Amino acid sequence: MKKNTHPTQNEITATCACGNSFATRSTAKELKVTMCSACHPFYTGEQKFVDTAGRIEKFNKKFGNAKKS
Repeated sequence: MKKNTHPTQNEITATCACGNSFATRSTAKELKVTMCSACHPFYTGEQKFVDTAGRIEKFNKKFGNAKKS
């Protein structure tokens, strides 16, 4: 087998956009995430819409008034 083919993994601190941080291993020097278990709706029980491009309004405008058959 070839030696030195895999990148080295370092213990780093990942930082979430909500301010939470946690320790993990990665090949990257630092890791910034948008959602973690402290702010994700599945784990918190809160429903939160993350709509940056207006996709929900676009969908409701296109299909919101459609009649059910």
